[in-house]
Amino acid sequence: MMASKWKVLPRIVSPSGPKNSASVIWLHGSGDTGPGLLEWIKMVWKEDFNFSHIKVIFPSADPMPYTLNGGNLSTVWYDRLQLSPKIPENLPSIDVMATKLNELVQTEVNSGIPLSRIVIGGFSMGGGMALHLVYRYQRQVAGCFALSSFLNNDSKVYKELKNIQGQPSPPLFQCHGTRDELVLFDWGRETYKTLEGLGVKVDFHDFDLDHEFNKEELSILREWILDRLPPV
Repeated sequence: MMASKWKVLPRIVSPSGPKNSASVIWLHGSGDTGPGLLEWIKMVWKEDFNFSHIKVIFPSADPMPYTLNGGNLSTVWYDRLQLSPKIPENLPSIDVMATKLNELVQTEVNSGIPLSRIVIGGFSMGGGMALHLVYRYQRQVAGCFALSSFLNNDSKVYKELKNIQGQPSPPLFQCHGTRDELVLFDWGRETYKTLEGLGVKVDFHDFDLDHEFNKEELSILREWILDRLPPV
């Protein structure tokens, strides 16, 4: 039997109970890693951010040449020429990583977790990648979350949602800091408004934060996840 290709994506799993009936896949921001994101969450939450019945998976992106880092290798989910919603998306790089992440989702399904018991989300670039993964490829999952994230104005996500208007889409939990100077608050708000206009049910929250999250945001996210993935 051939080994699954998804193993090319290193990942770390937060501690949970002995019996998992659901999974959360949480994608890090540009230049970070799965372990790095988990440590940041622990620092903010002051303990393990875990659930007795939910496996929380923190994959790390494969290093790729990243234009915004001078073309040097970076752990990013896709390349981009500029940090702005006004430029075209680099779809080839997005789709390469989406293929690997789809394999990770399939691994969870193969382990006995149905798509309806999986939530996919991320912070910053990870949230952007999660929006592509959920609304273009994995529309049967329980939900998506995007923290301090945005989509480009001509995003492929918008185009695909327009093509399937009237069909149900997974709900979205979105948060953004009003003082964010890296990924501007207006970018996140415009993404939320556009997705909502295309039929996505969005739970949007703003916080007096820069490009970061705090314990209050994580607490609200935690309750949202439990609403999507209750114990069975």
